Amino acid sequence: MTEQIRDAVEQYVKLVGAGPTEAIVELYASDATVEDPVGTPVRHGHAAIREFYDVIGALDRDTELQADSVRVAGNEVAFQFTIVTRVAGQRFTLSPIDVMEFDDAGKITRMRAYWSQEDMATKAE
Repeated sequence: MTEQIRDAVEQYVKLVGAGPTEAIVELYASDATVEDPVGTPVRHGHAAIREFYDVIGALDRDTELQADSVRVAGNEVAFQFTIVTRVAGQRFTLSPIDVMEFDDAGKITRMRAYWSQEDMATKAE
């Protein structure tokens, strides 16, 4: 299961950086939850998760996984990655720490992202 989870994390980060929303949603179990960032309302199920990822879908973005940050324990994983988005001449950089739980089929059942506005760096391009 460890390798399956590591592969899912790599796929997730790649898709968040350039993939279509539907491919991201397919990584999740149908009854999964997303809390991003932690402390905001929890999104339940594919429709709500799709709506969440649609927000970044139209943005110029890329991601990079901090490979040495991936920690798998049982059916859970914690990892850090960097996402860079570009909007209206501004570059936004964020490196959240995500914690995910997986079911036996390798689908994400719960995702929680740890970050706050203070963690986002903004720079004019």
